[in-house]
Amino acid sequence: MQEQTDEQARRAGPAAGPAGRGSGRAAGSQRRESPARDGVALGLAVGTSGLAFGAAAVSSGLSPAQACVLSLLTFTGASQFALAGAAASGGLAAGVAGAVLLGSRNTLYGLRLASLLQVRGPRRLLTAHGVIDETTAIALAQPTPATARTGFRATFATLYLTWNLATLIGAVGAGKLGSPQTYGLDVVGPAAFLALIWPRLRAGRTERGVALAGAAIALAATPFLPPGVPVILAATAALGGALMAPAPEPETGPAPGPAPGPAPR
Repeated sequence: MQEQTDEQARRAGPAAGPAGRGSGRAAGSQRRESPARDGVALGLAVGTSGLAFGAAAVSSGLSPAQACVLSLLTFTGASQFALAGAAASGGLAAGVAGAVLLGSRNTLYGLRLASLLQVRGPRRLLTAHGVIDETTAIALAQPTPATARTGFRATFATLYLTWNLATLIGAVGAGKLGSPQTYGLDVVGPAAFLALIWPRLRAGRTERGVALAGAAIALAATPFLPPGVPVILAATAALGGALMAPAPEPETGPAPGPAPGPAPR
């Protein structure tokens, strides 16, 4: 009877093996496609807000060429809007300082992503250019380093191309588009980022407390400080959240049992 069972297992083995490997390949392909699909969708959604920046930049006194160069070389939407707003009000020095402060958060993102993306050589300069809110959120949401790299690249490529093309269209057609606020394009970026972090806000009281404290700090500081500074100050709410978060409980293994041995017959 045992010989017959072994023979049946040998016959079934080759047939079952390729099928198992095939399902494993399909699962791996699906894992790779999911971050790429999410990155492309987010890049297209947020990139369209470049229309608002292009129109706002030209309305503040910049030329279409200057607006496009800012998007190509700076590629930090919040910093670009802060600079354009400061140029319109005449406080260019404060606008530059605010843009630098807003962009400094990307340095913290880079420190977090360095070990995850594992980029070497000259490519590090290009990768650093793509470290922004959206690429960081997509990368950190992935379960493995490989899918994190896939999501980062897809988001960066799609968002960079869409943002710069939209900036060109918005800058050239600024006179015809009118105020960006008319179309609500100025809220696309913040709304997309809120959608990214919404699952974390629902995760627990600490996350919601940090979000509310950060919003309160930013709103209180906005009337008194130049653009960019309230956002940096709002990040201090995360320190309070880290102090209030409960310490993780030590892991406990299974209770020791009898030494393994042959099963009783």
